[in-house]
Amino acid sequence: MFKLIFQQTKKHPTLIPQFFFMVLGMGGATFYLMRLARGPHISWDRKNNPEPWNRLSPTYQYKLVAVNTDYKSLKKEGPDF
Repeated sequence: MFKLIFQQTKKHPTLIPQFFFMVLGMGGATFYLMRLARGPHISWDRKNNPEPWNRLSPTYQYKLVAVNTDYKSLKKEGPDF
């Protein structure tokens, strides 16, 4: 496969940046997924750890979104023209 890539770049040197950025993108995606998989509360072992949230301490701060809205103010009788 690498032999084919080198042959193509000899014939068309404008493909070199495309191959470079393609390899860079694939490497970055792989690095990101491996970093995600090593997270403190992610486990790939489903038999020994079926409920990973039970391992967290009571003081663990979850990432939640709380939106305080008054639903009465959102209701309108009709459009404003």
